[in-house]
Amino acid sequence: MRKRPAATVAALFTVCTLTGSLMWAANAAPDQAADGDRTQRAVVATATDAVTHEENERVPEGARWTQHYFPSSDGSRTELHADVLLPVELPEGAKVPVILSAGAYFGHSGEMEVEEERAGPSGRFQDLLEGADLFDKGYAFVMVDLRGFGGSTGCLDLGGPGDQADVKAAIDWSARQPWSTGAVGMYGKSLDAYTGLLGNNVKHDALKAVVAQEPIWDLYQQLHSNGVPRPNSVQLPTSYNRIAGLPQLPDEDERYRANAGYEKKHPECLALNSFGPSIGDPEDRYWKERSPAGNAKGTDTPLLFTQGTAETNTLPVGMEEFLDNHRGPQRAWIGPWDDVRGNELTQDGKYAMGRATWFKETLSFFDEHFKGIDPKIQFPDYAVQDNLGTWRAETSWPTPNRSANLRLGNGSYVDSGAGSQPPPPEEESGRGAGSFFVWSQPLETATRVTGTPRITMTAKGEGNVMVKLYDVGADGNAVAFDERVSRLDRDRLDIDLKSTDWTLRAGHRLAVEIGSVRTGDWLDTPSKQRIRISGARLQLPLDNPAEDDATSGDRAPWLDTFMQINAAKLKPAAATFTVPSVRGRS
Repeated sequence: MRKRPAATVAALFTVCTLTGSLMWAANAAPDQAADGDRTQRAVVATATDAVTHEENERVPEGARWTQHYFPSSDGSRTELHADVLLPVELPEGAKVPVILSAGAYFGHSGEMEVEEERAGPSGRFQDLLEGADLFDKGYAFVMVDLRGFGGSTGCLDLGGPGDQADVKAAIDWSARQPWSTGAVGMYGKSLDAYTGLLGNNVKHDALKAVVAQEPIWDLYQQLHSNGVPRPNSVQLPTSYNRIAGLPQLPDEDERYRANAGYEKKHPECLALNSFGPSIGDPEDRYWKERSPAGNAKGTDTPLLFTQGTAETNTLPVGMEEFLDNHRGPQRAWIGPWDDVRGNELTQDGKYAMGRATWFKETLSFFDEHFKGIDPKIQFPDYAVQDNLGTWRAETSWPTPNRSANLRLGNGSYVDSGAGSQPPPPEEESGRGAGSFFVWSQPLETATRVTGTPRITMTAKGEGNVMVKLYDVGADGNAVAFDERVSRLDRDRLDIDLKSTDWTLRAGHRLAVEIGSVRTGDWLDTPSKQRIRISGARLQLPLDNPAEDDATSGDRAPWLDTFMQINAAKLKPAAATFTVPSVRGRS
């Protein structure tokens, strides 16, 4: 099978340079009103003069704020900016452990847009400061702008070697300050959870713990699937280019403003940031450098994380590889929620993940690994919720009883790229069908798919393939609970689906759909050719839910929405394989 010829890097770079320059012109708003137009000015902290809440309302109560600058660790001229929040009553000469967050969202003017009128530290993790009572509990909180953002210079790097050097420098700097005990932990969500995983991978002795909510485990798998890009591959660099170009506030100190204007002098930064995520080859060095999962071998920093199995943003891809490579203590919440924080509430006041103990567990985790304090409450290592809405405790994850290797056989489809629209009735099973289905026998007992399913097959033809797993009731009402796609750029395919935790009830059937890309979360290019699939096999990690050890928690509210979004009405056909019953754990 032939690979499609790729555009040259030089040509792509030229296009991206032009695009990036135009993007800069569109996003770089002029400076806001001059100082004279302000009736009130914020008090801005320096390295020597701390500012309290009474002097600047953006400083959290109970804290004093200073700003600092230091070089990155890669020998470049990149200068990093840090906002430091110390307990306001910290005595002279006293030392505290440091909670560090490094990312793109700590600019003084706002996270995604200009949201503030006066300079001050970001409130991105105000919920942590208040919910964990961080300053009264004797911790410092440090926010470091990655290169290209906020008050730091340099070209934004999306988790590459530059960002990794910044994270290493931030850990080292935080550990060496006179008010620091030398013990550092990292905390974040999404991008700054990604940097927490990068922090684990730099293997710094000062890093004692990482708390990562909904992290990016592998940037390629987050933005692409086996050669097929997601819309995020365009949206993510565009968004971060816009954040990097946010105008700064008139009362900001001169050094901060000078650093924040770095992209005006270097518009190539934005062009390169747009180009990188467009690379389609997962073996490219760009992606290898940006895979926390692939680079985690031999790491052992204690890790507490959350991961939504029903995520629409930071997907559960690369997670199991990271956990396999990581050798340190692991704690986690895993379940069917979307892109939310552990403490987040829905509009009607329910916990979005279904549990009310996020900050208690976070503080207990920090206290244990920073201060050697034994937990007062023994929280489960892994608290896991499946699609039935019930929580169980596990010592690790996944914990399958067995792995089933199921023969799916052969079939064909037309790579029509039908998108999110259902196929016309005449195409559902005819020669022009965009997919084919393979059906299991009804399950004899409830069986859980836990971990990362994998499908292998031989494909003939040019185009794309999508694999979807359905949980189907006796009446044909179904829910698609897992999917992944691939370009057909080689004959033999080996496709990891998303990690999942889904229980198939007794009497239900598992249906596997193989065909053209038929949902809207992919930027596919259909070939309109007939694709022939042979020798398809599905490897399923299976667990016995009868042996669950229940733990506290409520049904995640997003689960019902997920099941509605992914509902389908299918026509059950003759069974060709059996999902085996699972015996108890040995």
